[in-house]
Amino acid sequence: MAKTSVIPGFYKLTPKERLSILKDFAGLTDEEVRLLENAGALSMDAVDHMVENVISVFPEPLGLAVNFQINGKDYLIPMATEEPSVIAAACYAAKMVRDGGGFHTSSTAPVMIGQVQVVGLRDAELAKKQVLDAKAGILKKANDQDPVLNSFGGGAKDLDAKIIDTTMGQMLIVELYVDCRDAMGANAVNTMAEAVAPLIERLTGGHVYLRIISNLATKRLAKAWCTVPKEALGGEAVVDGIAYASAFAAADPYRAATHNKGAMNGIIAVVLATGNDHRAIEAGAHAYAALKGPYTSISRWTKNADGDLEGVIELPMAVGLIGGAVKTHPVARVAMKILGVKTANEFAEVLAAVGLAQNLAALRALANEGIQRGHMSLHARNIAITAGAKDEMVDLVAERMVKERKVRVDRAKEIIEELSKKQEKRQERYCKSEKM
Repeated sequence: MAKTSVIPGFYKLTPKERLSILKDFAGLTDEEVRLLENAGALSMDAVDHMVENVISVFPEPLGLAVNFQINGKDYLIPMATEEPSVIAAACYAAKMVRDGGGFHTSSTAPVMIGQVQVVGLRDAELAKKQVLDAKAGILKKANDQDPVLNSFGGGAKDLDAKIIDTTMGQMLIVELYVDCRDAMGANAVNTMAEAVAPLIERLTGGHVYLRIISNLATKRLAKAWCTVPKEALGGEAVVDGIAYASAFAAADPYRAATHNKGAMNGIIAVVLATGNDHRAIEAGAHAYAALKGPYTSISRWTKNADGDLEGVIELPMAVGLIGGAVKTHPVARVAMKILGVKTANEFAEVLAAVGLAQNLAALRALANEGIQRGHMSLHARNIAITAGAKDEMVDLVAERMVKERKVRVDRAKEIIEELSKKQEKRQERYCKSEKM
């Protein structure tokens, strides 16, 4: 029987019930399930080998986004986030997209760019020519640094050079194009850039300062697109609203920043859950949004001839299945197993689809009912807990605050006090009736 990510009422289940379903879907072992149940208590020995000066751990809630179908395959998406409504929004959007055939994706080869900065040149144009003429030798030197990567079909595949004008004069920037296969690639690229620096100095007569990877991975792009039936969204008026919102983001950087943040809410949550470098992904996405001039949106939504909504997103996606916390963080390893991706390219495409889903959910809320309605219903639970509500009282307090449109700690405390007094009175009446 084919696995499906459509799990009705998943959000109503207890964490233990959700883990039972997940165990079957992802083929988790009993030990992996126990690890998820106790993930907030990673051993100090384990985390002490991950970062410096360890004193504790800082857990994030880890949830699952359901309903995702990407290129005909069903996925359960692990997401680590503290922000209310992110996971619920992703699930809702994925369900709407599923009605239109699911997400479709593509990606380019996993090529990262390593930059070598050359300064102090007498003739920058001549230096550039000398570097390009010596391309074969430079690439050989780079590839000598990582024979394992080469054995898997990766390695330095090409290079280019450009002259830039700066406040400190002209500089020659030599760029290595390195196929990193299933790794994010920072260590491999940086090692290669450092190795070729002396050779480039000899060729150009200049001085090399920086030799480091670029997080604007324009040669490592992931793309996702979908069609959402107007009926799933609530009619053509909602489609129009989303299209107008998209046009607004494309034309105005102030709106584009929040528009893109909405997409990144989902992407970063998955990147965090899997132990990848969320800072690199965030930096690359926003730099890509400004690559052609003014900062703009990384996704586009339009209405097609049938009145349905069509969306597309494209951005750099430098993620890996090996290296770093992906392998050293035990929960990240389990999250990767849940996701079930086999290559870095597949992982990148899943992330693009998640970003498009998150963006869709935010735009639908903005265009249809306002962002606060759905967000506040979840945020109210956090406020209720902050005010001291426990167990079943959390939902009671949250519902009252949302209904009143007063989602504040002071109001939550008032409701808690009121409900507590009612409970005390009921208890008193019960005790009296028992004595009679």
